[in-house]
Amino acid sequence: MADQSIPQVRTPQALQEEPAERTTKDGISRRRLLGTAGATGLVLGAAGGAVGHASAPAGATPLTSVGDSRVSFHVKHQPGITQPLQARGHLLAFDLAPGAGRKEAAALLRRWSDTARRLMAGEPTAQGDTDVARDAGPSSLTLTFGFGHSFFGRTGLEKQRPVSLDPLPDFSSDRLDKTRSNGDLWVQIGADDALVAFHALRAVQKDAGSAARVRWQMNGFNRSPGATAHPMTARNLMGQVDGTRNPKPADTDFDRRIFVPEKGEPAWMANGSYAVVRRIRMLLDDWEQLSLSEQEQVIGRRKSDGAPLSGGTETTAMDLEKTDAEGALVVPFNAHARITRPDQNGGAAMLRRPFSYHDGIDTDGAPDAGLLFICWQADPLRGFVPVQRKLDRGDALTPFIRHEASGLFAVPGGAAEGEYVGQALLEG
Repeated sequence: MADQSIPQVRTPQALQEEPAERTTKDGISRRRLLGTAGATGLVLGAAGGAVGHASAPAGATPLTSVGDSRVSFHVKHQPGITQPLQARGHLLAFDLAPGAGRKEAAALLRRWSDTARRLMAGEPTAQGDTDVARDAGPSSLTLTFGFGHSFFGRTGLEKQRPVSLDPLPDFSSDRLDKTRSNGDLWVQIGADDALVAFHALRAVQKDAGSAARVRWQMNGFNRSPGATAHPMTARNLMGQVDGTRNPKPADTDFDRRIFVPEKGEPAWMANGSYAVVRRIRMLLDDWEQLSLSEQEQVIGRRKSDGAPLSGGTETTAMDLEKTDAEGALVVPFNAHARITRPDQNGGAAMLRRPFSYHDGIDTDGAPDAGLLFICWQADPLRGFVPVQRKLDRGDALTPFIRHEASGLFAVPGGAAEGEYVGQALLEG
């Protein structure tokens, strides 16, 4: 879901036999060299935070462009929000252990931030690295950290809890499992290599130590970079192009809609955002019984290319008033794409950055599969909530999905050099 010629080199066996941290004449470790070398790199603007690297010096093994891509940890907004969709993701929620409070939480966020900085640079962890990602580069790895509503009561920081973090209202389509919802702390991990993502997952879990325990964990995936002939909007497990109208960093109002302003409230959330996380099961057996035409009527877009049923290409503005020869709306009044349009919801907008998931087959043969829906906004009461309320009242897609888990997390701005994520909250 996203959007190399190789010179003669030493054999993999020879490379593996070298010391893991052998340094070059410039004092760069071999592992660091492997984590930064490559012929190409992804370069985003300040909003994205990804940086490319120059080609490796003679004698070093260059990484492919996928392995070479690196995202900076010390950025204005935490990584993992504006980057392109990653091929592999892990979502985790933690609860602080009994007796753990503000002091333990600060130490944990300090450890997590140091680990994130190291791994995102293609370096090993500070202690006890498992070597799972030893041969790989950063692979666009990102780690993102947030705080749940319950965190503030457990740490004596209730006065710092944002109003925007108030619990989400109940929706008629909810079938929520409370054991897989919410949590004191939230971690999002994404990478374009599954082993790199797992390496980070294991490191985060180990760093938690006795301070926090895992409440729930979910695994997701997207299409791998380079799997299509050219970059294109992702498809979900229903086969639909998904994400056409996502806000873009180039939009003039992007920051206002997605990020808390620098002088916003509370002050520790400056440049941060709010993440709504929903595990949405797709009832694929029912969906796949629909004809192609019926599926397109439910969504309001062509399945082949994502273009609106009113005509044009994927990016053509949808004509909500267009009718067919019999006078019926070409885009049905309850089509999912019509209902979710910002101009149909008072301008409500959110940046969707999901992962698909598949957790096996039920005893009745139905796949437990769907979407790990993640959306970002400056205020969920003006972003997610009004859109979901409208979907609740008559979305044609509702009979084919089920919301099974939910969480809302306050994600502070990025950590400056020498700081850790959430420091302004925990030491303010």
